[in-house]
Amino acid sequence: MPKRCTLGVDIGTSSSKGVLVAADGEIIATATVAHEVARPRAGWVEMDGRIWWHEFVELAQRLLAEASALGIEVEVAGVGVSGMGPCILLVDDHDEPVRPAILYGVDTRATAQIERMSQQLGLDEITRVGGSSLTSQAGGPKIGWISDEEPAAFARARRLFMPASWLARRLTGAYVLDHQSASQVSPLYDIDAETWHEPWWNRFADGIEPPPLAWAGDVVGTVSEAAAAATGIPVGTPVIAGTIDAWTEAVSVGAHGTGDLMLMYGTTMFLIATGEQTLRTPSMWTTVGAFAGTRNLAGGLATSGALTSWLKDLTEGDYPTLLAEAAESDVGARGLVMLPYFAGERTPILDPDARGVVAGLTLGHTRGDLYRAALEATALGVRHNVETMRAAGADIRRIVAVGGGTQGSLWLQIVSDVTGLVQEVPQTTIGASYGAAFLAATATATAAEAPPRIADWNPVATTIRPRPEVAADYDVLFERYLRLYASTKELVHELAAEQRGASGDTHDHADQEGAR
Repeated sequence: MPKRCTLGVDIGTSSSKGVLVAADGEIIATATVAHEVARPRAGWVEMDGRIWWHEFVELAQRLLAEASALGIEVEVAGVGVSGMGPCILLVDDHDEPVRPAILYGVDTRATAQIERMSQQLGLDEITRVGGSSLTSQAGGPKIGWISDEEPAAFARARRLFMPASWLARRLTGAYVLDHQSASQVSPLYDIDAETWHEPWWNRFADGIEPPPLAWAGDVVGTVSEAAAAATGIPVGTPVIAGTIDAWTEAVSVGAHGTGDLMLMYGTTMFLIATGEQTLRTPSMWTTVGAFAGTRNLAGGLATSGALTSWLKDLTEGDYPTLLAEAAESDVGARGLVMLPYFAGERTPILDPDARGVVAGLTLGHTRGDLYRAALEATALGVRHNVETMRAAGADIRRIVAVGGGTQGSLWLQIVSDVTGLVQEVPQTTIGASYGAAFLAATATATAAEAPPRIADWNPVATTIRPRPEVAADYDVLFERYLRLYASTKELVHELAAEQRGASGDTHDHADQEGAR
């Protein structure tokens, strides 16, 4: 008897990942395809959107072939899609891209459009309609850039896609965008009305048909004959709308309930707090949630794993040795305070010209002290975001931790100690493709069976609790962390200007607002 499964695919910045999952959450097969983004100029990060479909086809074929090689006969009950975002892919009447897709906040080209839109519309009105002020994360200014700088391409544009919606289009023919992704096309989406803001859409995206809106887990169509022939997925298989990968990853670990904060440990840090109310604060990103009735405050650190990797390479160490030395250093890194702004900073300071600072160094400090200070710096950055979210009204009760950084216990313990929050680490941290498969399983559950629960698919494997005996020490360190930025900001901005002048780069602030 065939095993009922769902297939999930996520299009990421550096790779696309696929997973075939049984109805009980068991992973049957996985596959990954690596790719690179294009950086044709400083501050530009883009990708040929046609690659997304080609990679989906390859992943689907490989997943089904792997299951067959294992002797497992599968029934694909549904397809889940996910992808990086917000990305702006504009296509013509024939669904041919008019130019490469402009990626999320790592692409900083639309600074002039951000400034002009902010002046023309007013910051208060932009925040009232869209929830957030405009940054390089916002989709609207990227559309404006194409209109201003590539008018011939813009004149041919008829539809707007992101990676997940592009896959849904190629699989089913449906033209649709999920609400969560749409809420990041600021300021063209009305966050309270949960619809496109028609006056601003007509003003800044004239000639482009607004995508009909759906929720991430909604079935938007079924696999066409052409898509079935290309992928091996049977004709008529339901396909969901999907959403942006960080939100799908939160789904994969059950971190989309009120009071949840998903914390993604990766090259950068990404945080998503979920609640029921629309909370607005100028230093965070306000979005619609993946599910109807939910709202998010989101934020991110520009470095986390990137900083520890830099220190590892600089000191020619290895992670186990560095972690052991950092553990020996203990709380406060023997009198060091580090600012982790080595690539500028995203939330909550929104300062692309911030830079890394290490205060308190002596000849007696060791490599382990520096590594400990780096781990503590990222934890202090997380606390800064959490306290900013709470000040805006967010009810944060627990952290669900995901990503590669969850493999070691020291970093997790430091973050819990610094924030005072319990962290739960799930059993499976495969990522957004798993969340996409879960959404598809939920959407296609039969009347005879109970809908799947993510707690059953992906139970908590480890719980990290803060140690009360170090809370006072970290309160002092956090206060010093805030003072260090304030007291060095002016000088650091002068140095950042010199660095840009020396490199000839006036725009490339690595990953300032992006969702990775």
